[in-house]
Amino acid sequence: MEAKYSSASKYRWLILFIGVIAQITFAIGFAGIPTAGVIMRNDYHFTIGQLGFVLGCMGLGVAISEIIWGVLTDKLGDKVVLIIGLVSMGLTFLIISFGFVPKEGMLPSYKSLGILLIIAGAVGGSINSSSGSAVMTWFQDNERGFAMSVRQTAIPVGAAIGAVLVPYIASVYGFGRVFLILAILCFVVTLSVWIWMVELKVSDAPTSTSDNGGVSPLKRMSVWKIAIAGAALTFPQMSVLTFASVFLTDEHHLSMGTISIIAFSIQIGGGCLRLLTGRITDKYKNRRKLICIIALIAGIAGIILGLVSNQNIYIVVSLLILTGLAGNAWHGIGYTEIAVSAGVQYAGRALGMLGATVFAVSFLIPYMIPFILKLTSWNGVWIVVGVVSLIAWPLMVEVKRETDNKEVRISRTKEGKSIS
Repeated sequence: MEAKYSSASKYRWLILFIGVIAQITFAIGFAGIPTAGVIMRNDYHFTIGQLGFVLGCMGLGVAISEIIWGVLTDKLGDKVVLIIGLVSMGLTFLIISFGFVPKEGMLPSYKSLGILLIIAGAVGGSINSSSGSAVMTWFQDNERGFAMSVRQTAIPVGAAIGAVLVPYIASVYGFGRVFLILAILCFVVTLSVWIWMVELKVSDAPTSTSDNGGVSPLKRMSVWKIAIAGAALTFPQMSVLTFASVFLTDEHHLSMGTISIIAFSIQIGGGCLRLLTGRITDKYKNRRKLICIIALIAGIAGIILGLVSNQNIYIVVSLLILTGLAGNAWHGIGYTEIAVSAGVQYAGRALGMLGATVFAVSFLIPYMIPFILKLTSWNGVWIVVGVVSLIAWPLMVEVKRETDNKEVRISRTKEGKSIS
């Protein structure tokens, strides 16, 4: 079923809603499971290294599949790819719930659980490109920052739900129930996509502001720089999400209830910031500049947190929250910027590029942090997070400079043609 923008533009809000619930479903599992990391370490009898590997596996799965899903989205359409991904992810969670959870006399190996979570991430990665491409085709450029921010807000909202729901269910009923509920959520959302999702032809979509000359974003360094900047800003987000619970438990002995409230606050606050930055950048057309500011905040907060990580708990928690909020705030405008830069016809590929770098870091962080922790301390961990966050700043400054120069050249060319 297809629709034309001019005759069904109000339908774009339902399309956005479908994308949001699909992203929430993915985020509940992707972000909720790491929040229950302490419980998983105890129930599965994992070492800190094994836990780090397992918690990063969904991110690895998304990273290795995102660009493929992006290309398939551009070729097959949003709806088909979204349904395939949701059904496959639901089936994977179902398999885990029945055969790869702790039971009497049986503890699954971290490798077997990790492989299945890689598969869950690989198929779930389709949700990012397909739902994002749908939003880009249905919304005009002066709405895309807000619309994509709403869609990206689904991730911290889902993470906030997961941060409360998953640890509770895991501690009371076990991980078998956790993965079963995640599977059911996937199947329910699949049904809503099948019933209400409507395709919009790219030719009927609102025009993109990008003049890309028909060149694939996979061959354009300026688009890759945005993707790499996004990877750098994923360090504070995923470090806080994945190991804040372990850090606050081991270093400051906070209760799981208090840690869940902190995690919930970061995710909800991050979601609100995504909406705010989306609205601001739609009005002032300053997406690249705002990403630079966010990078500076994340970098400085992370470094200071590293310097005082064993000091007053109120200062530590405040800096941890600030680092986490900055790591969450850029997503909506970052995904909008890379999709607009690539052009609507290549939105799937561009979103896949950013998703690939973001989720590659999502895999590496929980694997790297135990290694950094072993070499140094929590001070060293947070200093590294802050320094890496700062990498996004010069990258986005360079992208802004290149884009501004290109716009000047295009303007001069048009003026020359007009005079002649």
